[in-house]
Amino acid sequence: MAKQRNAKGGGMIRKRTDGRWEARYTLNGVPKSFYTKTQKEARARLTEILAAIDKGAYIAPTKLTVEKWAHDWYETYCKPRLKPYTLAGYDAILRNHIYPNLGAIALQDVRGIHIQKLYKKMSDEDKSSKTIKNIGGVLHKLFETAKKQGYIAVNPCENADAPNVVKKEIHPLVDQEIPLFLKAIETEDYKNALATCLFCGLREGECLGLSWRQVDFENQTLLIDQQLQRGKRKGETYEIRPFTKNNRPRTIKPPAVAFEYLKDERKRQLAARLTMGDVWSNPDDLVFTNPVGRYITIMSFYKHFKKIAASIGRPDARVHDLRHSTATIAIAAGADIKSVQGLLGHATASFTLSTYAHVSQKMMEDTADRMQAYLNAL
Repeated sequence: MAKQRNAKGGGMIRKRTDGRWEARYTLNGVPKSFYTKTQKEARARLTEILAAIDKGAYIAPTKLTVEKWAHDWYETYCKPRLKPYTLAGYDAILRNHIYPNLGAIALQDVRGIHIQKLYKKMSDEDKSSKTIKNIGGVLHKLFETAKKQGYIAVNPCENADAPNVVKKEIHPLVDQEIPLFLKAIETEDYKNALATCLFCGLREGECLGLSWRQVDFENQTLLIDQQLQRGKRKGETYEIRPFTKNNRPRTIKPPAVAFEYLKDERKRQLAARLTMGDVWSNPDDLVFTNPVGRYITIMSFYKHFKKIAASIGRPDARVHDLRHSTATIAIAAGADIKSVQGLLGHATASFTLSTYAHVSQKMMEDTADRMQAYLNAL
């Protein structure tokens, strides 16, 4: 007859005929048991379980894997709440990074070291620190929901260190390059769109998604509240999407020269509309279109810009550098950081200041000189 022993703190331990030790306990009125090779191991584990039950912190064992939980989490928690573009980003992170690297591991077995190894692997593959941080953000939400649902006791992401996001150095067009750029685009199809990016500080999607309802010629302002975006999956088409809660609409007042280019675009578009007749289709009333009235794709816009950038000796330049050029022009002209923040649509002035610190340094020096001149005159 196998001998039975009471475990410290309650429960029961007995030795089975097959030599293993069985520990029994009750959870919410339901009997539970587990098996170990030694009595010592059974006693220690049972004591730990009973202490956790007394504290209300016990997590029942489950064979649920990371991939199965991630799929349920995506379908149940993400799909009903997230915008399509954000949802597509989550889906890509799950399929490309989380499933292949962590999917087969039992959810309760994931530790900080697993997350840390994933970060290292991503870094070794030359993934940017921002990309790794985005993956970490999805992982943290994934495990945090599992914790709230009682599947795990600790979020393993809390025991891993995500890499710091390293800001890329910006390379706006410098003073002598701006006239060269404007001259180079003079005969280009996308002249007015490129000039609008330069003078208004718009992102590519904001520029290509600009509609005529957003343009106020009388007050010379632009309402920026939507953008052209494409799906993250191959084959997904572009569409106009309103700003999300993280990207607030803004009304900007660019220099008058910007409206000269917009007026020119309106004339060009009216002429194209007459030429194309019934073929013309511009359902979103976009400012910048292809010859038949449809949106200009971001890739086509990018290729045109790169050709022009190379022609003025700046093959390294990106379309986004036109936005940086807007900011540097404004700051060099004496605009305060708060105004530049509003122009670009940054969430905080501190972000604007940190991004353009090298330019604002000149502003601070000019301010110091003006203050000294004032003091000298006293």
